[in-house]
Amino acid sequence: MDIHRADDRFRTANEWLDSRQSFSFGPHYDPANVGFGFLLAHNDDTVAPGTGFDTHPHQDLEIVTWVLRGALAHRDSQGNSGEVHPGLAQRMTAGSGIQHSEWNDGPDPVHYVQMWVRPDRLDLPPSYEQTELDLTTGELVPVASGLAKHAASTAIRLNQSAAGMSVARLDSGGSITLPAAAYLHLFVATGTANLEGTELGTADAVRLTSADGERITAGPTGAELLVWEMS
Repeated sequence: MDIHRADDRFRTANEWLDSRQSFSFGPHYDPANVGFGFLLAHNDDTVAPGTGFDTHPHQDLEIVTWVLRGALAHRDSQGNSGEVHPGLAQRMTAGSGIQHSEWNDGPDPVHYVQMWVRPDRLDLPPSYEQTELDLTTGELVPVASGLAKHAASTAIRLNQSAAGMSVARLDSGGSITLPAAAYLHLFVATGTANLEGTELGTADAVRLTSADGERITAGPTGAELLVWEMS
């Protein structure tokens, strides 16, 4: 169990963006921290109103975006467009090459987590998908996955057969058992939680190797948990 506290992440900040990066990203490079399992990026971004990322290219990535507050407008070179808001999952396959922009058209800051995953195959046709999810169950809900066990329930199909992301929104005292996995990345997106006696705060992350069904319980204000499991 490798715990990474919120304030220990790389940070990029300017007049319109406050970005906290869990792994080496952009100008921040640590050869001992370039990813975990198939995860290459896990960025926690807040974008000011009327600003955002202008059109830029990606290639051979599976990009999953999860919004915590506000709304993020997506437009890409394949003609796809959409507004991503809390409870709506988004996946973009960059594949052989795609250009897209991410913009905050609203009056308030938008806060979201964006995750990059290495795909199974290179040069896939670029594609885009978004869908609403029901997070009222108090259980882990598959968001984007290529894992066989999620085939019947996955909201979005990930082009990586050995990785899957789920979200749990827990009320105070609610708990779940984390999946058993060779590599498991847990991120406390909001609230606080207790993992097998370890207290975790908002934006803390845990990297587990050979995870074996650990139990996590939400703190007094509840918690929203983002979980990547990778074989």
